[in-house]
Amino acid sequence: MTVSIKGGEILAALEKAGFEAYYVGGCVRDLIMGREIHDTDITTSALPEETTAVFSGYKVIPTGIKHGTVTVICDSESYEITTFRHDGSYSDSRRPDSVTFSRSIEEDLARRDLSINAIAMDIRGNIVDPFGGRDDIANRVIRCVGDPEKRFTEDALRILRAARFAAQLGFRIEPETAAAMHSLRGRLDLISRERVRDELDKLVCGRYCTDVLLEFRDIIGEIIPEMIPCFDFEQHSKYHKYDVYGHIVRTVSAAPEDNLLLRRAMLFHDIGKPPMFTVDEKGEGHFKGHAPLSAEIARDVMKRLHYDSHTIDLTCTLISLHSDRISSERHLRRLVSRLGADNFALLMEFMKADNLGKNEFVAEENPGYDALVVKAQELAAKNACPQLSGLAVNGNDMLALGLEGRAVGDALRTLHQLVTDGDLPNEKDVLIDHARRLVR
Repeated sequence: MTVSIKGGEILAALEKAGFEAYYVGGCVRDLIMGREIHDTDITTSALPEETTAVFSGYKVIPTGIKHGTVTVICDSESYEITTFRHDGSYSDSRRPDSVTFSRSIEEDLARRDLSINAIAMDIRGNIVDPFGGRDDIANRVIRCVGDPEKRFTEDALRILRAARFAAQLGFRIEPETAAAMHSLRGRLDLISRERVRDELDKLVCGRYCTDVLLEFRDIIGEIIPEMIPCFDFEQHSKYHKYDVYGHIVRTVSAAPEDNLLLRRAMLFHDIGKPPMFTVDEKGEGHFKGHAPLSAEIARDVMKRLHYDSHTIDLTCTLISLHSDRISSERHLRRLVSRLGADNFALLMEFMKADNLGKNEFVAEENPGYDALVVKAQELAAKNACPQLSGLAVNGNDMLALGLEGRAVGDALRTLHQLVTDGDLPNEKDVLIDHARRLVR
């Protein structure tokens, strides 16, 4: 096997000093699979102080010295180097209460979560794989190292990690591992919201997230109880062929894989549908008002999961608008003014993904959304419907006309609305002339 992982000089230096050293975990897994390698983790028989001594000529950071990890900066790259170890009990379901350093690579691999992540490789490409990780990669299987219940009891976040790897790689989760994930999902309440949030984000961006979100919906419901009413909620609509949750899941995978914000927004976009359900005299289901309610619920969930305020605001704005139908150029201009051209384009991608989770004929609308994006870009290029800050006049111009206090803001908002609606060009002389008439 050809070694193509960075950090060979790190392994060489440790071996030269008389220690064992291996690449380990995700970088080895991705190398075997021919995937792009992002992070390089190294494990060694050297104790932390011995590792520090080996790299005395480099910048060494005691990243997690208690757990045997130091970070070496080499050629502007950071390499985490961790001593072989055996973990003690996990009383907080997060980190081991104690670790015992070891001289055995097999013992170190035995403490890891999944077989595909419990593979090590030395600088010459020799593989250490005591738990069959390579076979599981070949067979496209997610399997715990050892007893799944023990692994998930030690660190419940591993439940989400297993689901996330299945969503990213398209692997099936073997039955014992899957059963333990379902039965121990309540332990996710012990995990910090930030850690749960980060794994959930990676899961929804997985290429194969649909099957995982459907099979492990009870785990999603554990994290987001507000989602449970969506399970098996039939829509009774000619536009829909899935229940509410089934629709949500398909829209997540229909959104661009590399757009985390949009995929996350799709996960929450119809969470408010069940309480808004009505049936008309023809038996057709309707969910009037579900978009703003979904945005409210999404805001509560995202705050609980500690997303930043900008992400929450933009996500909830998109959700609140996703059921709107752009009925006129004035409506289009107002949306572009409110959102900006880039976020308007994001809203159109949102609506397209929403359509792709419905009956096939609904997606016939999607080319129209692409045309609206082109129109919005043309308007933005002409600065024809700017946000208020992009208006060709400002408060000082209004003060110069003799306006004071609230009248300044009122005048600017009036001018902004006229420009947005296409009734006035965004030109300073024209706007000042119109403002003079407002003053008179």
